[in-house]
Amino acid sequence: MTDRKTELAANLAKVEERITAACVAAGRRREEVTLIVVTKTYPASDVRILSELGVRHVAENRDQDAAPKAAACADLPLKWHFVGQLQTNKVRSVVGYADVVQSVDRSRLVTALSKEAVRAGREVGCLVQVALDAGVSGRGERAGVAPDGIEELADLVGEAPGLRLDGLMTVAPLTGEYAGREQAAFERLMDLSTDLRRTHPAATMVSAGMSADLEQAVAAGATHVRVGTAVLGVRPRLG
Repeated sequence: MTDRKTELAANLAKVEERITAACVAAGRRREEVTLIVVTKTYPASDVRILSELGVRHVAENRDQDAAPKAAACADLPLKWHFVGQLQTNKVRSVVGYADVVQSVDRSRLVTALSKEAVRAGREVGCLVQVALDAGVSGRGERAGVAPDGIEELADLVGEAPGLRLDGLMTVAPLTGEYAGREQAAFERLMDLSTDLRRTHPAATMVSAGMSADLEQAVAAGATHVRVGTAVLGVRPRLG
């Protein structure tokens, strides 16, 4: 086993222990929570090692990094999630490899994703990204749509050819009433998910929690956690 594989295996084991302990504390079964490893800034070789170690879900937030990495790992049994802010001029590329786009936050993006999914003959899962710090603009500091905009956007996704509404995603906000209150933020997302499932019962996915706050996300009921640093280490500075 290479040094890097040994390192990643040890880190994965620690994260697995954390998720399992959080599930026990919350009275949930471990299989209710899916680990997505965020591999941004790390090479395709790391993705390959993660696959060997049993990881099946990986995430990227920049198309220029993700597209070549996904192509290099096309032979692996992986599900690719796109989690970053997505510009419409990158949609064609992203639809080529992403199984799920977790950052859907505006109608123009839904239209572009639908067009490219149909063109590619693919069905792309979509999560509506919720901004719990949305101000008067209706947008959050880290993108996303305000809670009162979820229903309209979800309906658009649900009706769009080539797209599948899978659920909701959020990032714990740094400002506003939920700043520093991660579990409260994730519980709010769960309430919004419950509301959404009244009209879209199949939209059961709730993506919340990262390396620092995955326990709070599991406690609140998240179905997916997005972990990067705790598995791959501290990322090198870019530039």
